[in-house]
Amino acid sequence: MGLSILVLGLAIFVANHLFVTFREARAAAIRRLGKPLYHSLFGLVSLIGLALIVWGFALYRVTGWVQLWTPPAFMRHVTIGLMLIASILIAAYLIPSHIKARAKHPLLAAVKVWAFAHLLSNGDLGGIILFGALLVWAVYAFVTAKHRTDASLPVAPRGWKNDVAVLIAGIAIFLALGYWFHPHVIGVPVFTR
Repeated sequence: MGLSILVLGLAIFVANHLFVTFREARAAAIRRLGKPLYHSLFGLVSLIGLALIVWGFALYRVTGWVQLWTPPAFMRHVTIGLMLIASILIAAYLIPSHIKARAKHPLLAAVKVWAFAHLLSNGDLGGIILFGALLVWAVYAFVTAKHRTDASLPVAPRGWKNDVAVLIAGIAIFLALGYWFHPHVIGVPVFTR
């Protein structure tokens, strides 16, 4: 049951985000609904999908775990290293910087790195479905975002102090995820066994 709820949540979340890549249909929906209502509905559908993903994955972990393969132990270290990169990209999404300008779409890049990192260290069916689906979506969204003509790309500010801020914020995000979020919310320790 958990796996089917997970898949339903992924379908809703990914379909909602795929709609954004169809720029003409999105623009028509915004014209018809108005920007505030469109964004409210987009956010609501995203939250519903996310809630179903979390609920389904939690149920799957408790009642229907299916181990397909066991990743080598060193993959854990590769995943941790990649998560530092993903955390810095999340910070770059929030703070204008040379890093943000270079990444162009840092949040999508962060999702790609996060999903790929977790595929390397999770050999269970639910994990492969979850991280694989989000990786495929993020790659598709990244490719389509590169071809958009209706959005401007980030521009690097003068100086490098924002880049230092991105690195500090990224490290803080990384440490918060590793020491607090992952062990206490996900139930899987990152830095200890």
